[in-house]
Amino acid sequence: MGAIIAAAIGCRAREGGAAAPTVAEAQQFIAMAETRLNTLGKKAARAGWVQNNFITVDTEKISADAYSDLAAAVTELALDARRFEALQLSAENARKLKLLKLQLSAPAPSNPAERDELSAIGSSLEADYGKSKYCRTVAGKQQCLDIDQASHIIGSSRDPNELLDVWQGWHAVGAPMRRRYQRFVELSNKGARELGFADTGALWRANYDMPPEAFAAEVDRLWTQVQPLYQSLHTYVRTKLAQKYGPSVLPANGMIPAHLLGNMWAQDWSNIYSLMAMPASGEGYDLTGSLTQRKVDERGLVRFAERFYTSLGYQPLPPPFWERSLFRKPADREVVCHASASGWDAPEDVRIKMCVQINAEDFQVVHHELGHAYYNLMYAKQPPLFRDGAIDAFHEAVGDTMALSATPGYLKQIGLVDRLPSDKGDLEYLMKTALQKVAFLPFGLLIDQWRWKVFSGDVSPDDYNKAWWQLREKYQGVTPPVARSASDFDPGAKYHIPANTPYTRYFLAYILEFQFHRALCKEAGFTGPLHRCSIYGSKPAGAKLAKMLEMGSSRPWPEALAMLNGESRMDATAILDYFAPLKTWLDEQNRGQGLALPVK
Repeated sequence: MGAIIAAAIGCRAREGGAAAPTVAEAQQFIAMAETRLNTLGKKAARAGWVQNNFITVDTEKISADAYSDLAAAVTELALDARRFEALQLSAENARKLKLLKLQLSAPAPSNPAERDELSAIGSSLEADYGKSKYCRTVAGKQQCLDIDQASHIIGSSRDPNELLDVWQGWHAVGAPMRRRYQRFVELSNKGARELGFADTGALWRANYDMPPEAFAAEVDRLWTQVQPLYQSLHTYVRTKLAQKYGPSVLPANGMIPAHLLGNMWAQDWSNIYSLMAMPASGEGYDLTGSLTQRKVDERGLVRFAERFYTSLGYQPLPPPFWERSLFRKPADREVVCHASASGWDAPEDVRIKMCVQINAEDFQVVHHELGHAYYNLMYAKQPPLFRDGAIDAFHEAVGDTMALSATPGYLKQIGLVDRLPSDKGDLEYLMKTALQKVAFLPFGLLIDQWRWKVFSGDVSPDDYNKAWWQLREKYQGVTPPVARSASDFDPGAKYHIPANTPYTRYFLAYILEFQFHRALCKEAGFTGPLHRCSIYGSKPAGAKLAKMLEMGSSRPWPEALAMLNGESRMDATAILDYFAPLKTWLDEQNRGQGLALPVK
């Protein structure tokens, strides 16, 4: 390690000299940087894993220190790398230098004290979210709810007073984070500017193989494509909620109060499917009930997902996956239950962290998380700086694509439903899927729309919460159920804000997954309606996907996309094709209702 550090210092020392940098020096620098970052990255990942699974003051500090060391190295190396930018390097090395500058979602300032402060704040925000609870009195006894327990009530209760109580209780967890988050933004922006970016948001947008302003326009274009589909769904859902709760709960302005949509953040509406009054076909099925009846446990649920991937021709997961993953929430300690996958030691070791619930939702989530794991396995042979998705959205989209294949036909093949539903059940299936997928689209978009404005200074700290709800109303047509003030910090009640995880990846992933799905279904030889396709058991589809996954981030994402489907542009027509029968039906039902959500 001393030689590596000396090499980095040597690179900086020569900046003041007369000799211009050479291609050979750049190649040596890149090799040194990859070795150093690979070592520190693994240390930080391990420390983060321990912190997430054993939340204590000590593990917070260990994780913060490890991340601080990594941030220091990335900052130092990224600054050093700038001296080579004018050289005519190979496409591979030029891409590595670019990716080197984009390693951190929270770039640290070069000042050691500020770097440590940024790491400590980041670690504390994520840990606070993991430890947070809403405590209330029920039948004379105090009841403290973590996010899973609170989310269960939001998803299952139909009492608007209880929903409001739990929604308010959980959203209070964000307020103590507000001042620290403000400082986090200041420090992260300073680090981004030192790397040559206007602010942290501009750095994030630079990660998509196009200029930051072009990427923002691309996101707007995709939203324009899918907005009419969301409008139709929003109108129908609001009508049904108005019938359930009445005018005293639903405002007259066309918005939907956030606590009524079956999800703490109103990002997934599938829990209110029973209120949608879909025409009964007699073709429905209860996957949660089937899993329970068959006494499937947490590991068994994951085994179903593994068998999906092996049916495509992929190898079983390595033994450490089953030895080191977290599948069940421990009874003796606090953990961050938010599902995630880790692959820092792939191909020998990949794992997931997830407090698995035996239900239909987590059946899909497990398929998604294993998508991350197999992506890690596929690109493990790439150089360290290329061991990632083509862009972050690809990593999310791969798992979601696999989950789209969890169709009724797939469930019949693996023995989880007794009969194959006919096409009479299509509308019900599409509505259930739309309440999850289509409902999410504007939420996936607005999280970073808010953060970009925060990072750029367009939104001041006093207006953090005001701007948050303005965007939620604009894109989602969702409003807070009670008045909010500048002292609230409702963004902090969503994991990805305190964890500083860029979120546009999820919006793009929901577009890409349908593009991927359409291409893979074609490769599998499927010719029916897109929503009935499952690639389960298709070796040709698996081989086609593997070619894209093996590329990692070694080439720009349009080339990776073209490897799969011959297209080099993201396109939302696949999601419109998938939901076309539902869109037609929704528009028929909505006729005469008027638009619940104004087009903006």
